[in-house]
Order: sequence, then structure tokens, then C-alpha cells
Amino acid sequence: MSAEAADRVAVSGSRPSTPPQTSWFEFLLDEMLLENHLQKSHPDPVPVQLVIQFLEQAAKPSVNEQNQVQPPADNRRNRTLKLLALKVAAHLKWDLDVLEKGLTIPVLNMLLNELLCVSKVPPGVKHVDLDLSTLPPTTAMAVIIYNRWAIRTIVLSSFPEKQTKPGPHQMNMLNIVQQEKELTENILSVLKEQAADSIMVLEGSLGLKKDFYIHTLRTLDLLAADPSTANGETESSTAGLRISADELHCQVHYDLGGIFFQQGCSDQLAYEKAREHFQQTRELLLKVHFCVNDKRLAGYWNACRALTGALDPSDTQLNPYGQINSLIRTRNYQALVEAFIKDNVSLSLPNHLRQSVLREFLHKVQQGGLDEVCHKLCVCNAVRDALQGEVLSVRFQQLLHKPRKHVVDFMLEVCTRSLDKDRSSETSKRKMVIFLKTLCESLAEPHLVFVVTAHKLFTELLKEEDRKILVEQMRKRSATVNLCAKPLPSFYDIPAAASVNIGQLEQQLILCLDARRIRQILIELHSMAERPFWRVNNKWEVPPDYINVILNIKDNLTKDLVYILMAKGLHCITDFAHTRQLFSACLELVTEFSPKLRQVMLNEMLLLEVRAHETGVAEGSNVRPPPDLVSRVRGYLEMRIHDLPLRQIVGEECVAFMLNWRENEYLTLQVPQQLVMNNPYIKLGQLLASTCKELPGPKESRRTAKELWEVVVQICSVSNQHKRNSDGRVSLIKQRESSMGILQRSRFITFIKKLREPLVLTTLISLFVRFHSIVRDDIVNEVTAEHLAIWPSTLANMQAVDVEAVAVTVKELVTYALTLNPNNQSWLITQADIYFVTNQYSAALHFYLQAGAVCSDFFTKAVAPDVYTDQVAVLCQFLREVDYMTAFKALQEQNSHDAMDSFYDYIWDVTILEYLTHIHHKRGESEKRQIAIKAIGQTELNASNPEEVLQLAAQKRKKKFLQAMAKLYF
Repeated sequence: MSAEAADRVAVSGSRPSTPPQTSWFEFLLDEMLLENHLQKSHPDPVPVQLVIQFLEQAAKPSVNEQNQVQPPADNRRNRTLKLLALKVAAHLKWDLDVLEKGLTIPVLNMLLNELLCVSKVPPGVKHVDLDLSTLPPTTAMAVIIYNRWAIRTIVLSSFPEKQTKPGPHQMNMLNIVQQEKELTENILSVLKEQAADSIMVLEGSLGLKKDFYIHTLRTLDLLAADPSTANGETESSTAGLRISADELHCQVHYDLGGIFFQQGCSDQLAYEKAREHFQQTRELLLKVHFCVNDKRLAGYWNACRALTGALDPSDTQLNPYGQINSLIRTRNYQALVEAFIKDNVSLSLPNHLRQSVLREFLHKVQQGGLDEVCHKLCVCNAVRDALQGEVLSVRFQQLLHKPRKHVVDFMLEVCTRSLDKDRSSETSKRKMVIFLKTLCESLAEPHLVFVVTAHKLFTELLKEEDRKILVEQMRKRSATVNLCAKPLPSFYDIPAAASVNIGQLEQQLILCLDARRIRQILIELHSMAERPFWRVNNKWEVPPDYINVILNIKDNLTKDLVYILMAKGLHCITDFAHTRQLFSACLELVTEFSPKLRQVMLNEMLLLEVRAHETGVAEGSNVRPPPDLVSRVRGYLEMRIHDLPLRQIVGEECVAFMLNWRENEYLTLQVPQQLVMNNPYIKLGQLLASTCKELPGPKESRRTAKELWEVVVQICSVSNQHKRNSDGRVSLIKQRESSMGILQRSRFITFIKKLREPLVLTTLISLFVRFHSIVRDDIVNEVTAEHLAIWPSTLANMQAVDVEAVAVTVKELVTYALTLNPNNQSWLITQADIYFVTNQYSAALHFYLQAGAVCSDFFTKAVAPDVYTDQVAVLCQFLREVDYMTAFKALQEQNSHDAMDSFYDYIWDVTILEYLTHIHHKRGESEKRQIAIKAIGQTELNASNPEEVLQLAAQKRKKKFLQAMAKLYF
């Protein structure tokens, strides 16, 4: 015994009956130890664990004298370790079922590659190119085993697998798991690429009628003693474990059936091949003994027959499968529902088949249609589950949220037909009573509850006294139900239901949105296993600000419950009713033990109510927020922090809320300075409120406007970084947003898009228009906006400003404002000016026209003279002095929509019409030239006419032109 083993015995002296575990290196020291160890009834370590230990040690990289990591050395020690691993696999008779259960894909890949190596499979030659009939039996068998494993692994990898997550103190383990996952994915990728070759190799092996031999401990010892003895004792190599041709073919047929069945999803003919292979497997099993999962084989066989239409009607044992499949294939859905109802009494269909049929219809529902059939099958399965004492599915519970009356009527019909009142046991009747009570408790509509309580089955199964109690409970509940209210105290008194499979409960936990049911599921889960169930779904996330406070909760059940209630509430934040219920339950829970978490939940509930009210406003409600909500928002903004985790978004939305409801006086004077300094949104809100409060007086508002200006300039600035080039010169790089800004520009834009108060938006538009004009430096074409005089006219550090960011922001801001009020004349003119100065004349015309239409009641009244400035090229005729240069420039646009010949009748300026005839002649557009000449020839445009006639002609055309253009654009 080694010193290490002796130490273990000394340490475990209090347990003398437990033999010490043998270390891997002891098998290197004693050649007979492995065989003796494997012969034990309960060896420790178990065989597959030994394989892992041997290959892990053999694959360890070495370190040379320069402390550099080298690949594993090819020395006697490592060769012996690999041989020991092979001998353990030989002891297990190369049973892939056992090896796959105990070994990971990378370890088993290493083991089988070593088998190929020792079996002298020619290296560098594809297996599909080998002639198995000419290879020694053990060599051919090694090739077959490897390719069987390859296609089995592809099939197994397609099955869903639950991912385990290491705890917060197991980050090293997480890295190891991630590395192994990447290695596994690489191996799978190679196996899938070679899948067709593996299938061909195995199909070729089915043509071999001779017996095969596989390595045993003895043949592997012979190889170790004399490597020249390639594959056993003789050239014919009949040493080793004999595998008959029928037994091998049975294994290969089964594995090929599995891979073809998996390929059937994309190739219907593959199901035919799979059925043939499973048929051969069934026939060969009558001749040989082969350990196969009978239930899985039966499932494969029945599925293949159903999918290929090869069902045998005379097969009474499988007839229910055939019946159901036939009904689905012929789309006889009414008969299918009838079969499910009858099966609630006969119980001839396995429950997994019923669930599988429902899943298939759920998939069809997602593609469109069959909702009614899906609902009926869901009801049938729920009644079956209830009668068998199973937990009702989440799908059925979701169906009960807002069912229509005909659905409830169908539920009662299924209940009646599923229970033979004369022959059913008392247990079945009690379970049906429980189901009916659950139905009543789950229905929110009182009239639907009445449908259930008035039904004949309900009155027959429940005693009169029980009926009265239940009806009274329902009446009280309907009178007190209020989604905004705090959950009832009975939230703490929910009993745990009957235990079910952990996986089912975890699935229910993921889908459930009822706080009381979530707690019930967690109680059951914690009674089965002690682990952090808040990690069941990686989409459950709570803000980083709160995570440490929650994970510090000592009681694991409470920790899970708090985390999940908060995460689910945040996940469905737009579903205000469910979020309110989840948050209320969480608040009630944490109030008992954590003042800090209580305040956190109060803050989150405040955020929820603010969003709910603002959503209502966005959908058309003009109701002012209740005084209680405004008071709670003020309370948050006045709150002293005291080591409380705060989310900036709560402050952000509270500030936007106060600005939107014109609480400028409050934001300016009463918000604590500490909160202003810690939350940039509150700082920004205070500056906006101050500036808006002092408008429209330019002198008084300049001081606060200047402070707001400086904050925005910093947000739109970039940091200057100097970088030395390869030639030694220093270049200036302007890349990242300035760290001096209180917010990143993207977050600033997000905040702006939560504002909807016109004066606040007008102030911001005004600021950015001035900002944009300064950085654009174009004194000819200016963009107009209100209150421009309050902003500075110069910038101290123009080089630091991100000009593109300013241009993008002003466009985004004005576009957003117009989504809130598309009829704001000032914003429309600003948008039109922006398009004009960027040479987008068609878009500019659209907004100029819209502004004119807004202020003139769709041009039925005169357009105010200040609406159209001298920048409007396409409307240049409207100017007191016609800007011919601009007009001609616009008309020269080849693709211009502004000078279409269909609008020539609306032009009253003869000079412009003469220019049109010239330009059409130059382009060779004779038809358009004739239209322009005809327009010039109208008598009312004759220059000799009195001024009154010319003005009347202009006004007439002006009105018709604007109305026509407005119809074109709007």
C-alpha cells in the first residue's frame, strides 16, 4: 500500500468498515491490481471513473526546463495509462450504453481513438475507404465501434439537455465547464461532417457474414508485451471476445435506425430507412441476446410506422396509436377530441402520447389556426390529469385566465363524460370535486363561476352545505378583487401540493405568473432538493444594483422567492396587472425582514405605476395622475439615500414624469442637492425645469439656459486622444464620447424620448437648433426655432464637439416631437428648415406644406407671412420678390418632384414658365415644352393685364397649387 493510501486509512480510522479508494497511480505500480479491482462486486473507483482518471493523467501537458507548456509526452507512463483505460473498457465489453452514460464526449472520443491506434487501423485513411472484409477482425471491430459511437453521439446530442450552473464561488469550475463545452462542440462538428461516411461504413458492415472479435484484457496485454503482434495471437486473429454476425448486425441496425430517425425531420424518406432498420433489429432480437432499451425501441418502431403510414390494423396492442395517428393524418379533429374524451374513462392511451399530440397542435397554432382544437385537447388532458391526481398543466392554467363561455361549457361536458357516476370510485369523485373547485377559484368572471356552480355535475357531486360555502367564498372574492390591492395574508398559508417530477415543477415555475403558485412550487422543489432554483431560467435577471442585497438573504427558499418574484415582474413589465401582483407579493414578503428590500420594492412599484400612467397617456388618456402618485414621486426625489441601492432609471422616469406634468416649480426648488449630484437625470431635469419656468423672458432665463447649454455641449463632445504614428508624428483622434458629460449621448436621447411636454421639447429643440447652427457655420441658410435668443451664440471649444452627433440628435429630437404632435407649426417649420439646409428639397416641401396647411385650415385661409421664409426654393413664387436663382436651381433637378409638368397650370410667374420652355427644349422634352408654352399663353397671365387681374390669377393658382400639393403629400 502506498503512503498516500496509508494516510487515508489513518484519517478514516473512525470508519474501519469503509475500504480506502484506490488511487490511479497504484495501478501503474501493480500489474495485477487492475484486474483484481475490476472483479470486485463494488469497486471504488468504479470502472468509468478509472477510465477518466487514466486518460486525464495521460493527457496532462508537460513543462520543459524553460517552463514552457508542451504536449503530453509519448513515454512509457502515458502509454501504460492509455492501455489501462482500454483494459477497463474491454472489461465493460465495449458496451457503448455504459460508456456513454459515464464518460463525456471528449473522454470517450480520446478512448476510442486510442482503440483505433492500438488496433492498427491505418492512419490517415478514411474509414469509408477501408475494406472491412480484408482487415483483421479486431481491427474491423474497432472501426465499427468508433462509427457506431459517432452516429449515436449525433443522435444523443440532439436530445434536450438541462444545463447545470455553478455557484458564485465556483468560477474556476465555470471556466472548465466552458472549455469542455467548446471541445465537445468541436468534436460534434467533426462527427456531423463525417456522419455520411460513418453511415456508409456501418451499412457496409451489414454485408459481412463472418464473426467478429473484440479486444479483451488478455489481447491488450499481448499487445503491450509484443507490439508486433498486431491484433492478437495469430494472423487470423481469433483471439478476444467473439461477437456473432447476428449480434453485431442487431447493434448496427439499431444505431442506424436511430440516426435515420433523427434525419427524418428534414428528409421524410429517412423515416422509411429507420423503419427498415428497426424491423431488422426486432427480428434479430429473436435470435440473439442484445441489451437494448425495449421501451425506446418500441417507441421508435411505433413512431416510424405512424410516420410512414405502415400501421397494421390487426395489431391490437398498438391500435390506439394507429387510431390517433390516422385521425391526425385525415384531419378528423372532432373524432380526435372524442377519442381523448373516451380515453379519460378507458385510460388506454399513454399520457406521454396525449401530451405529444397536444404539443404538435400547439406548434400548429403558432403557425396559424387550430386554436379551438388545441383548447379542447388541453381541456381533455387537464381532466385526465385531475382524475389521476396529477398537477394541472401550465397551459390549462393559462387557458383559465380569460376563457369564453363555450370553453367553460366544454370543460363541464368533458368532466361529465369522463366520470361514470354509477361505477366510478369515491376517490375519482373526490378528485373531480377538487377539479371543479379549482375551476371556480380560477375563473375571474362571476357569470362563468355561476355556469359551473349551476351545472348538474356540480350539484350532484358536492353536498349542499359545501356548495353554499364555495358559492359564498366566490361571492366575497368577486366583491373584493382588486388588481391594485395588496395580496391577501393567506399568501403565507398556502399548503404544498403533491410532489411531482422536479423537471415538471421547474417548467411550471418558469411559466407561472401567479405569486401564490410560485411560492407553492418553490416549497415543493425545496422539499426535493436543496439548490438555488433562482437559476432555473437564465432569462430571470434582476438589476445589478439589487443582486447582492437579495443573495445575502440567508433562508434559501426566501432568497429564491424574492429573486424570482422580482425577476418575473421585471420580465413582464409591460403587463402591468401581472407585474403589480408579483411586486405586491414580493413587497409583502420582504417587509417582514428587510427594510432595505422593502424600500427597493416600493421604488420598483412606483416605477411601475409611473409607467402604467404614462402608457395610458400615450394611448389617448388625458387624465392627470392621482395626487397619491405625484406625492410618491416627490417622496422618491426627496429621499435620503442612506446606503440604499438605487436604480438610475427610477429617477430618470420620475423626472420625466414631473416634467411631463409641468411640476417645474417643484423640480427647481425642492429636490435635495445630494440626489441631484448622484443622478444625472435629476440634474438634467432640474436644469430643464428652471429654463422652462423662466421662459419666455430672455434676460431672466439666460443664466439657467447657459448652465443647461454647457451640460448638453459636454454630452455632445468627444475626447481628444493623441497617438504617435510609426513615422513619429502625433495625430489627433476623436473617437470616444467625452467622460466629462453627465450622460452618454445615447442615454440622453433615450431620456428625451420619454418627454412629451411641448414647452420642454420646444426648449430642447431650440437649444439644439442653435447648437447645430453654430457647428454648421452657415450664415446664409439658417434653421428657425422658438426662443433662440436665450442661448449662447458661440462655443468655447469647437474642436471638441462631435458635429455629426449634434446633427443626428437635432433630427432625432424634432422627428420624435412630431410623432407626439404632427400639427405643431413651429416644429414643422424647424423640420422643413433642417431638410432644406441639407438639400433635401422634396422632404422640405412636405413639411413646409404641412405647416402651411396647419395654420390655414388646409389652405382655405391665407397662410401667415412668417410661415414661408425666403429659404423655400420650391415655393419661391410666394415671395414678395421672386428668387429666380433658387427657383431655376430647383427646376434643374432631373428627378425633381417639385417641377412636374402636371403642376404647370399652377405657376403664375411668366419668367419661370419661360425658363421651363428653355430647359425642356435643351433636354429635348418636346411634349413638356408644349405644356409650358400653353401655360404661358393663358390670357389672365398676360403682362398687359391690370394689376388686380394678375393678383387674382396668382391667388387662384396659389390656392389650387397648395391644396394639390397637400393632397399629394398627406
